Amino acid sequence: MNPFHRRTALRIASVSMLLAAIASPVAWFVAREKAEESIVALATEESGRLLLHHHAINLGGPDAVAHARLAAETITGALFDIAEIYNRNGQKLAEAQTRDGSHVERYMPKHGAPAYRDASYESLKLPDGHWALRVFVPLRNNPQDSRDAITGYFEGVRVMPAWQQAQLYDTSLSIALMVGLASLLCGAVLYPIMVRLADDNERKAREVLDSHISMMEALGRAIAKRDSDTGAHNYRVAWIAARIAERMGLSGGAMQALIAGSFLHDVGKIGIPDAILLKPGKLDEAEFDIMRTHVAQGEEIVTGMGWLDGANDVVAGHHEKWDGSGYPRRLRGEATPLAARIFAVADVFDALCSKRPYKEAMPFDAAMAILERDTGSHFDPGVMAIFRDMAADIFSRLADCSEAETMELLKDCVRRHFEM
Repeated sequence: MNPFHRRTALRIASVSMLLAAIASPVAWFVAREKAEESIVALATEESGRLLLHHHAINLGGPDAVAHARLAAETITGALFDIAEIYNRNGQKLAEAQTRDGSHVERYMPKHGAPAYRDASYESLKLPDGHWALRVFVPLRNNPQDSRDAITGYFEGVRVMPAWQQAQLYDTSLSIALMVGLASLLCGAVLYPIMVRLADDNERKAREVLDSHISMMEALGRAIAKRDSDTGAHNYRVAWIAARIAERMGLSGGAMQALIAGSFLHDVGKIGIPDAILLKPGKLDEAEFDIMRTHVAQGEEIVTGMGWLDGANDVVAGHHEKWDGSGYPRRLRGEATPLAARIFAVADVFDALCSKRPYKEAMPFDAAMAILERDTGSHFDPGVMAIFRDMAADIFSRLADCSEAETMELLKDCVRRHFEM
């Protein structure tokens, strides 16, 4: 199992277990509540039939007490352990209890004369360990019409027997386990779907990224060819800049932007006339002014291209200097983006150490002497402090590297930082 699949499996398993841990207790609670409501509804319905049978609904006549007592005695034992019947004024007309009812009555919460208009119940865990359901039912000639006048009140207490508690517990537990199992099964079913979708997205992302990198390489090679150089310079400076940035802790989007910007730093030279770009001698002031415009032209090329927007920091700032004497904006110190300050060191180091058509490669010590001399004026001292310790290793690694070998170095770096 590859790392991504392992992470996906762990995340789905964690979410599934969390859902099971949340849903199972909720299902337990809901199932128990529903079971209680079913018990109360059945007992209330049957009690209503007995009350009606014994003429104990309308409790205003001369025989109200006798009817109420007979109904209370009938209801007690079969459905409830305590049955109390009141008239419309809240006066108790009759009460009957079983032995369990007499035992638990002392623990029942006391209340005043009934005056409620809607049926309700409460579930009570009594101090002696018994579990009781207590119902409150207003009596009406038409029990289905809540607007009908109340003729009396019935209150009943059912002490839940052990067998019924066990049955309710087993039912609630079964439902809770089923809900928990369903949550886990959903996770198991989702895993292959998520993996497949993620693999498809990763494949498509790689295809898009490959096309972006190919476009970036084509632009870099095009300007390198126009500038009387090979594409190796772009590969080398991008790789050197990435090595420095790694040591400085850059990663993610910042690193990707640095690599793209380093590779395309001179993309604006596409717009410079050949007469100036390829002039073998020194440029005069007017020609140098035109050459400087390659920075602005490079900004125009990479700005608004989405994935290349991040390259703008290097493209726009690679000729700025630490002391503010660079161009085009004469930025000073940390006003220049960090990516551009890192690139400046990589670019000058490679330019000094590389052979060009118009010059020989400079020895390592001579190149480092120039960089040290210009630290604090051209180069960020903080970046140089990092680069100083790794410069010799970079120099030896790039020595005698062909363009193809340099390209492979950068591609390995791209795969690592672009998560390919």
